[in-house]
Amino acid sequence: MNARELAQRVVDRMFDNDPFSQWLGIERLEDGPGISVLRMVVRDEMLNGFAIAHGGIAYSLADSALAFASNGHGIQAVSIETSISHVRPVRVGDILSTMVEERSLTRSTGLYYVTVHNHLGEPVAHFRGTVHRTGKPWFPQEEE
Repeated sequence: MNARELAQRVVDRMFDNDPFSQWLGIERLEDGPGISVLRMVVRDEMLNGFAIAHGGIAYSLADSALAFASNGHGIQAVSIETSISHVRPVRVGDILSTMVEERSLTRSTGLYYVTVHNHLGEPVAHFRGTVHRTGKPWFPQEEE
């Protein structure tokens, strides 16, 4: 199996067991090692008291992209530090998408930048995440 097929299998397993990402309505457009392009539509129940999307919505979308991209190498990875800057308001009906940039990958860590864009192509949030790579393969039985 090639690297992209492995990433697809890993993300399939993760997504199938991720009710929160499913509740968000995330659509996976591209999976790969260090790659995750996601899309979702902002719904009424995602708004805060200012009638804009709760900051946790863009954060959660970016966090899912981080998880899928960093685990796409076939080694289990968990976030150890994340941060986000919100640069534009997000409104109901907006279609958000992610662009992941894998900045650094070592045996034990990975550094990722995720930009969340709206349907107009405007950045609405910049997310930075560091992951710990556990060294445990997603499919160890296939490595024997």
